[in-house]
Amino acid sequence: MAQKPAIPKGTRDFDPDVMARRDYIFSTIKEVFKLYGFEPIETPAMENLSTLTGKYGDEGDKLLFRILNSGDFLSDVKEPDKQSFETLGQKISEKGLRYDLTVPFARFVVQYRNEINFPFKRYQIQPVWRADRPQKGRYREFYQCDVDVVGSDALINEAELVQLVDDVFKRLNINVVTKINNRKVLAGLAEYIGKPEALIDITVAIDKLDKIGIDQVNAELSEKGLSDKAVELLQPVLFMEGSTTEKLDMLEKLIGHIAIGSKGITELRQLFTYLYNMKIAMPVELDLTLARGLNYYTGAIFEVKATDVPMGSICGGGRYDNLTGVFGMPDVSGVGISFGADRIYDVMQNLELFPDKAIQSTQIIFLNFGEKEMTYCLPFLKELRAKGFRVEIFPDAAKIKKQLRYTDQKRIPIAVMAGESEMAANQFTVKQMQSGEQITVDAETLVEKLGESLKDRL
Repeated sequence: MAQKPAIPKGTRDFDPDVMARRDYIFSTIKEVFKLYGFEPIETPAMENLSTLTGKYGDEGDKLLFRILNSGDFLSDVKEPDKQSFETLGQKISEKGLRYDLTVPFARFVVQYRNEINFPFKRYQIQPVWRADRPQKGRYREFYQCDVDVVGSDALINEAELVQLVDDVFKRLNINVVTKINNRKVLAGLAEYIGKPEALIDITVAIDKLDKIGIDQVNAELSEKGLSDKAVELLQPVLFMEGSTTEKLDMLEKLIGHIAIGSKGITELRQLFTYLYNMKIAMPVELDLTLARGLNYYTGAIFEVKATDVPMGSICGGGRYDNLTGVFGMPDVSGVGISFGADRIYDVMQNLELFPDKAIQSTQIIFLNFGEKEMTYCLPFLKELRAKGFRVEIFPDAAKIKKQLRYTDQKRIPIAVMAGESEMAANQFTVKQMQSGEQITVDAETLVEKLGESLKDRL
């Protein structure tokens, strides 16, 4: 019995319509990236595990896809060592699929430090992989669209990234809200409740607040060793209300005397001042429950959510002060944001936001009436393509009904026909597929007339 074809859970195939919509998202995002001076790079799908592990926290490390070594990799393992998971693990797998684009980027910066100019502004649009449980809006293979600035700790970089986010989602017509916090504020809060050493545990738990609710977050904090008093001290902060200025003033009273907390508050005040002067159109909020679970964040953190459809964050990022340090290049600060292309696609599809031109591939099709007629059409295909029009010719002299059905199914707006009568008069018949209107056009004006018909579709 033949095996039924299937793909792994958490992955997807993309048909031409889906690819056209995805390309629309990628090209829109890429266009904005370039406006802000970002340059493209790419890195391999696989990295050494030594590059990936220890950068995302224990939970992140568990989600790494490891790649088996090829060949007889156990032949030189001594029998007693076969009982050691660590030894076996090193022999079985030395590489993994990248979990995100930021850590490979940090490796890239260190590896090519003598060949790039700082501050270095790069964008990267590539797939990443996570061994997560597949569910709505969460995939094992998905694309990220990242922008990062390394080699500068100026807060204007954070502000420009928020403005970039505003520009991208305005172009995609998605209503969003951007939430901002600062890991230094969270570190100050950890010190305020008497558990500075538990910062990572606190941020990992708080980061789940939207998913599991406050009771389970508090239970997790207790399991991590926080006393009832420490958990109680944290509650007013998690549910603090008021304007951004009012929240920052309340934070000042709580943790202003703690050095790292005070620095975080100062950074937030400056960032929101920049954003006010930039006249950002989308709502931007200070959210003290925002934690971002990844360990490498050290300053401002961001999360963007669509407001018109239930979905997790569709964009997020933050400041990392020393990610390159683990690769031997300390004291290089960076900040970046990642757009989740797959979630953006789901939002746009759900809200029917894709314009018609996003899924239109071929603009003009020449129908095929036979060998002589096809030969008559060929020079015009070449001329139209040279002018940038997307043109095809039906390859077989099939029944016209079949050719028109093909044209409809591909949503091609214009069909061009030439039979014996048109050839004799040096003309073409042009059919507008949506309206059904047909006109006769002289051959010497065909290209010009088609250009006029398509000017609103380009």
